[in-house]
This record gives sequence, C-alpha cells and structure tokens, in this order.
Amino acid sequence: MSSKLPPLSSLRVFEAAARYCSFTRASEELGMTQAAVSYQIKILEERVGTPLFLRRPRQVSLTETGERLAPVVSEAFELLRGAFAVAEDASQGLLSITTVNTFAANFLAERIGRFQFKYEDLAVRLDTSPGIIDFAREEFDLAIRAGRGNWPGLETHLLVPAEFSPMLSPELAASIGGIKQPSDLLKLPFIDPSDPWWKIWFDAMDTSSDELKCKPRSRMGTQTLEAKAAEAGQGVAILTPAFYRDSLNRGRLIQPFERVCHDGFGYWLVYPKARRNVPKIRKFRDWILLEIKEHYEREEIAITERRETDAIVY
Repeated sequence: MSSKLPPLSSLRVFEAAARYCSFTRASEELGMTQAAVSYQIKILEERVGTPLFLRRPRQVSLTETGERLAPVVSEAFELLRGAFAVAEDASQGLLSITTVNTFAANFLAERIGRFQFKYEDLAVRLDTSPGIIDFAREEFDLAIRAGRGNWPGLETHLLVPAEFSPMLSPELAASIGGIKQPSDLLKLPFIDPSDPWWKIWFDAMDTSSDELKCKPRSRMGTQTLEAKAAEAGQGVAILTPAFYRDSLNRGRLIQPFERVCHDGFGYWLVYPKARRNVPKIRKFRDWILLEIKEHYEREEIAITERRETDAIVY
C-alpha cells in the first residue's frame, strides 16, 4: 500500500460530497462545477482502488468503503479547521509592532496604554530595533521606521518629521553666561559632534561649524541616550523637539534657538500594502494618526500661549 496521502483537493471534495451525499451540493459549497467534483472523486477512487459512491439517477450514496473513510476524513478536516481557527484567533488577538527606540521611548510608550484600553481584545507586542524588517519573513504586523518613506511595496504614513535643533541643560548654558548666539554653543562640549545634522543647522544659522572637527568624538547611538546625557549636563545635543516637550516644559532642557531644520527624514508607520485592510492594522493606523494630529494641535496651542506670555513679559 502506498504511504503517500491522496491529493488534498480530492479529499476535500470527498469530505463535502460525503457530508451532503450529493455532488451538486458539494460543488455549490466548494465553488466548483459538478463535473470537477466527479473528476476529483474519480481520482480518489482510483487511488483507493474501489468505488466510494454508488451513482444512481439524481442520487449518490456511500459504498461500504466510503462509509469507513467518511468519518475519518471528516474528523481530519475538523482538526484542521480547528487548528487554523485557533491560529487565526491568536493572530487577530495579537498586534506585533517593531519600532526604532527613539520613537518608542519618546512617543509611543506613554500612549500605547490608551490604545490597549480602547481595544481590550488586542494584546500588543512591542519590539525595538533599528534594522529594516522583511514582513514576509518576520512575524510583525507593522513597523515604525526612520527614513524618507520610500520603501517599495509598503504603505507609509508620516508620523513625525525628523526636525532638529540644539538642546542642552540650563546649568550648562549658565556655565558660560547663557547662549546668546549660535557660536556660543561651540564653547561647550558636544554630544556626537559628527552628526550631520549639526552642519545643516549651523549653515542655516550662517555660522561656521568647522570647530566641531576638533571636538572629541562621541556617539551614543540613539536620541534617547543623547537627550539623557544632555539633561545631565554632559554636552549639547541636537534633538527632535517634538520628542522632548516634557523635558523642555519642565526645564530639564532648553532649546536656545527657535530655528529647527529638516533634512527630509521622518518617522513613518509602515506595513505591506496587501494588509492595509486587516482590522487590527486599520485600528492601530487610525488610532496613531489621530494621536499625532492631536499632539500637534496641542503643540500649536502651547507655542501660541508661550509667545503671548513672552510678549506680555516683554
């Protein structure tokens, strides 16, 4: 006896036909022609070596061999349906997100609880890594990545433009009598003076950045660590203001100049185009885009209030 299983397509047709005792109803359920059902049954009968159905005008019934096979095949398909149902439930109940550390630490971490409260049926698994993932090979539903948003095959939504401006602790600024002009920053230690953002910003301020070449090389890898070092008075960091409003509002950091620059990079929500209508992806996309919109609306209000206060004081 052959140890190989018959074609799964034939077994699927047999299971439906045996359940209904009708080739016609089996063809309707499976979306096949009746002739295709008969052909698949014939393939299975040739494999078994004996008829599985007795054909009568407008009626079919199982043979003795068919009667023995039907419950076993039906049970096997029920096990498969159950296994895939469990897998689908688990998949739909878990949202896997991979994100860069800077966005996770400075925006997502303090807000993700609101998403989970709104969608209690979804568990969230958050991974932080700098690398680009292959959605076809790794089990993530969506990603938040830094770049220009030009990734083939992916839907992209800009979340936060990667704008940048110098920031430092008020104590470090006071150590040289305050920061009155961009060149004053060059009197202080820098956190990652090799960052290309520095040259862009100094050029925009019509100030030479040549002195940065003489600064000690240091690199911390993420904005989050650079911001912590800046708060501790270790040097001047170039950061994205949108991520550090709390530190600015609490006075742990100061942004001595309003001028911010942008080199085209940003933080993007990305996922495969083919999965844009998956319910859990749609829920997260709609939620985070609304969070971003409300965040910037609050920022605009805060900036307006600060300017009005400064005008009154002046």
